[in-house]
Amino acid sequence: MDSNIYVKNVRLKFPGEKSLLFKDLSCSFEKGEKVLILGPSGCGKSTLLQVLSGLIPHSVEVPMKAEGIKVPQSWGYVFQDPDTQFCMPYVDEEIAFVLENLQIPREQMNGRIKQHLEQVGLQLEDIHMNIQTLSGGMKQRLAIASVLALEPEVLFLDEPTAMLDPKGTKEIWEIFKKVGSDKTIIVVEHKIDHVLEFIDRIILFNEIGQIIADGRKEDILSQYKENFKSQGIWYPGVWEEYTEGVHKGNLQIIQDTEPLLQLSNFTGYRKKQKKIYVENIRIYPGEWIVIKGENGAGKSTLLHSLMQFIKTSGVYKLNGKIIKNGKKISDLMTFVFQNPEFQFVTNSVFEEIAFSLRLGNKREQEIQMKVQYFLHMFHLLNHQDKHPFQLSMGQKRRLSVAASIVRGQRLLLLDEPTFGQDSKNTFALLELLEEFRQNLSTILMVTHDENIEKYFATRVWTISNGEILSDQKVTMDYKKSESISI
Repeated sequence: MDSNIYVKNVRLKFPGEKSLLFKDLSCSFEKGEKVLILGPSGCGKSTLLQVLSGLIPHSVEVPMKAEGIKVPQSWGYVFQDPDTQFCMPYVDEEIAFVLENLQIPREQMNGRIKQHLEQVGLQLEDIHMNIQTLSGGMKQRLAIASVLALEPEVLFLDEPTAMLDPKGTKEIWEIFKKVGSDKTIIVVEHKIDHVLEFIDRIILFNEIGQIIADGRKEDILSQYKENFKSQGIWYPGVWEEYTEGVHKGNLQIIQDTEPLLQLSNFTGYRKKQKKIYVENIRIYPGEWIVIKGENGAGKSTLLHSLMQFIKTSGVYKLNGKIIKNGKKISDLMTFVFQNPEFQFVTNSVFEEIAFSLRLGNKREQEIQMKVQYFLHMFHLLNHQDKHPFQLSMGQKRRLSVAASIVRGQRLLLLDEPTFGQDSKNTFALLELLEEFRQNLSTILMVTHDENIEKYFATRVWTISNGEILSDQKVTMDYKKSESISI
């Protein structure tokens, strides 16, 4: 094969798995091609990128065989989870590390660092910031900046905009178009609207790691739509088709005599610095509140403050009781982290879901039945004996949600719960949450997905610079909204 990059008859099996992920899989890529790899969550898309780059088996030891393999000499890789990519603790040092390897003179370093940060729209007052103080979206921009600083000939992009707001997503793909015109770019992405303008070829996988189509994007999109639907792969217009004729429950706010949650002059702090402020707000049973805003606006910080992960001040009442020092909030409230790995505490998928039930002294028979229900609901039944860290990112996300909501608390706080999910699992999760909402649970969800806001929210908060800028009540037709006094 004379291709720039290729694998021929790859066989690959993760330790502990009963069957091969790839069985005699072959594909090749010519210089300058722009290719999108599509498939349902957990089908092996990210694994293929790691094989094509040589990360597997050279850096990540996974048993594999191949009749032939050719990896690029000059390449950059943007990971799904930006935290796995960073080598240094500070923003400027992360890019300086790359530039030092390229032997850039020290006197040029500062200018080059600022140039690469500006290139991805990462505006910081101080470039010598601790990376862990950045929001998820800001980390993703930094990860992209550090890869672009390499000036590689080949880019492997594994959901590079998963944590970015719509504006940021568009901006980043414009950057890739500009800098990548002469590069080979291989993309794994669920949010495909902006990608489709950019790529010229699609490789389509099924759920068991087989390539079922490979060709021009126009041909794949027109000829394999039924496969997209059956496999739960995102495609243009899928939301509109899903919502046609789907009856949603009563979306009116159900106001008890007492709010479920009430905040007044509520402030959240990080290292004594005020990061989020809420003047006065009330939340009632049966609400689905979507929290939106640009990356770094304070959305996750608001959820962290409600969970008492960070220091707070002001009036905080939950179910009519004043909350101090986070005592007893877990009986009424649960939280799903933006990064699912932050919350795993056991050594198997089954035990992860069962963990909080066991703390509640539930009978073993009841635990078994409930865990099996959630394994089935979240398409994790075949993975129940795996360690959570063996799952794909989409599967980890589903597990983190399942483990968090299994106790059925009345207030669910979710931070980007659908990123990295295929359409089938996204819709299944949203329908389950809607069922909870109709049973008077209340949902606070940070999301950049405008369709969730459009079709599921009863109320929308827009956060900017650490404050709730607007609070909109969504009416039954999903299109009109009215302001609520805050």
